Amino acid sequence: MLVQILIGSALMVLSILISGLGFWLMEILFARFAAWLSRPPHRPKQMLVLIATSLFILVLITLSVWIWALAFWGLGVFITLEASTYFSLVSFTTLGFGDVLLPQEWRLLAGMIAANGLLNIGLFTAILVEVMRQVRLGQSGRR
Repeated sequence: MLVQILIGSALMVLSILISGLGFWLMEILFARFAAWLSRPPHRPKQMLVLIATSLFILVLITLSVWIWALAFWGLGVFITLEASTYFSLVSFTTLGFGDVLLPQEWRLLAGMIAANGLLNIGLFTAILVEVMRQVRLGQSGRR
């Protein structure tokens, strides 16, 4: 049990660290383009920011899923990388079909990956809202 908690905790921290570094990079990019974003036309630029941020979030989710999938595969929890990736994606997104389950000696990791996904998706939602808010404030001149 302790091994599962340690491995799961390390994977959660790594996943959140990658997301944090990704958003730090995104913040640097938006700061670089702040003057351009604040000039008209505003609506197309808002749409561009929304699309770019959403795609970037998708990349971060994919990286987190792959981290978990490679860990499951490396630990020998699943024989194939496909099964490991499928379980990781279904669990990280908290969809949880239940058609593929972890062996009993690794089942605590299922809850930890779901908690990691739930935390990251909440974080991503908050950041997406904040990015759009900052862009709109910059466009209105109230920044």
